[in-house]
Amino acid sequence: MNSDDEDRESSNRDDTSSMSDEESDTDIATVLTQLIRSGRAHILSESNSVFEERNESFHDFLSGARLPFVDSPPDLTVLEGTDLYLSTSLSSGFFKHGCKSQSSRVTSLLFQRQVGMKGTGHFSGGDRSYIGHNYLPNKFKQVANCNHKMFCGTYSKDGNIFLSAAQDRVLRVFDTSKGGFDCIRKIPARDVGWSILDTAFSPDGRNIIYSSWSEAIHLCNIYDGVERHEVLPLCPELRRFCIFSLTFSQDGNEVLGGANDGCLYIYDCEKRQRTLRIDAHDEDVNTVAYADETSQILFSGADDGLCKVWDRRTLAENGEAKPVGILGGHVDGLTFVDSRGDGRHLITNSKDQSIKLWDMRKFSGSEVQQRTRTFMSSQSWDYSFQNVPWRLSCSKNKIAGDTSLMTYRGHSVLRTLIRCRFSPAFSTGQRYIYSGCAAGKVFIYDVLTGMPAVVLTGHSDCVRDVSWHPYSMDIIDSAWDGRHFRWFHAAPDSEDDIDFDSEEYITDSESNESNPGFRQRRSLYRDDDLVDGGGSREVRRSPRLAARATPQTARRTSQRQASNRRPPL
Repeated sequence: MNSDDEDRESSNRDDTSSMSDEESDTDIATVLTQLIRSGRAHILSESNSVFEERNESFHDFLSGARLPFVDSPPDLTVLEGTDLYLSTSLSSGFFKHGCKSQSSRVTSLLFQRQVGMKGTGHFSGGDRSYIGHNYLPNKFKQVANCNHKMFCGTYSKDGNIFLSAAQDRVLRVFDTSKGGFDCIRKIPARDVGWSILDTAFSPDGRNIIYSSWSEAIHLCNIYDGVERHEVLPLCPELRRFCIFSLTFSQDGNEVLGGANDGCLYIYDCEKRQRTLRIDAHDEDVNTVAYADETSQILFSGADDGLCKVWDRRTLAENGEAKPVGILGGHVDGLTFVDSRGDGRHLITNSKDQSIKLWDMRKFSGSEVQQRTRTFMSSQSWDYSFQNVPWRLSCSKNKIAGDTSLMTYRGHSVLRTLIRCRFSPAFSTGQRYIYSGCAAGKVFIYDVLTGMPAVVLTGHSDCVRDVSWHPYSMDIIDSAWDGRHFRWFHAAPDSEDDIDFDSEEYITDSESNESNPGFRQRRSLYRDDDLVDGGGSREVRRSPRLAARATPQTARRTSQRQASNRRPPL
């Protein structure tokens, strides 16, 4: 055999070996993706030394260092012509007070109430919400640390109890009735696989339910002297089963859940049995919610990218269940659904890095549904451990025929089912949508402008859940760094007894100048535009905004930043 033949044979062996390696890598990646999606394998935390030493890019991804790129301003064309825009403007006080100087307007409102010009002797709901707009949370204090990933954290309906669930398989009940955050009970969870994934209060606030990778959900009491811990079996057909989302009906008789087998489950608490199992979606059902207090209309969102609307009165396990409508427009799976409570409007959080606002009276046609399914079938990335593809961050990928009223962008949705919610009606008139973020932030979007009103920064890992107190301007978040932060408003020159030697320090997060009359006069921000703000990060104003600032404003801003800067440790 001559040298040319030997070289050719050697080259063929190298090509064959290279092809085998590539096929092997592809097979490994496919198997890994399937294992993670099924819940049989999970990504280790960033503290794992193997990843820190061998894969810096993976470490950067785990730390949530980047925010999605926002390539265009919000489109308000559809929203401004809706009754939601008008009702929110009225309930939040914007329609009445407009874009007048907020500080002078608040002073005027206080004077009118003092001299009896308000008639009733107290502020209207719109006045109260307008004043609250000046006191959005901008500082935080650490209120709990369990050294395990926090998965859930919600206030009770009256705001007197806060329920927390972490990966250490413990439910923590905190008393918040007197403005504190005192742990009054720890409930060891049972039959937990991986972590507790969702929790819910009963309507009377006396019981809680939780779910995990288990064939049953569990019910516990909060106040009664005798401990109650019941198993509510769902009898699924899958061996590897999980309820990702659950909630009580308004009368407390039924529990609604969405599972990884694509089905909706309803458990009757009086009959003590599962009464309904509906094949709802082609993929995992990640989130469920009721439309209003009647509990007759319910929503479900899944990894097929669709949000389906169901009428409880037409559902029967032995019959063919059909949704009354479908909402399509997202280009990736849904992670959370929240209802505005008016029986019409809802929001959906998605792995396509956006929140969409919907009117359930405007369902998507069959063509839009098919476009969504076609787009979903072409997805080849996994949000559990991969970075966001560029095409998902591009707003030009909007599905033709999208019937959503508004799309909100800026936060990051990676690694877990991150939640978003409407702000409370009592204190804000539901003017805001707030969401967790994989980059360790809390985003508060202004419904009327589509822009973030405030971006709260403080956590070193993903913020999975957020809960706004129903009657005050406080937010408590739940993050994967194991901590709960209570976000509140404090004056720029307020020290609030900061102890810099304690972990419970307080930091700033500046709000944006956002109102419906001040639209898109700032540059679209990216993560590069976030600058140090005295221990936190704030949204940098555009040069156009900076040019409008007076010398007095600039001097006050400089003094405020100097007073808030933390001394070197």
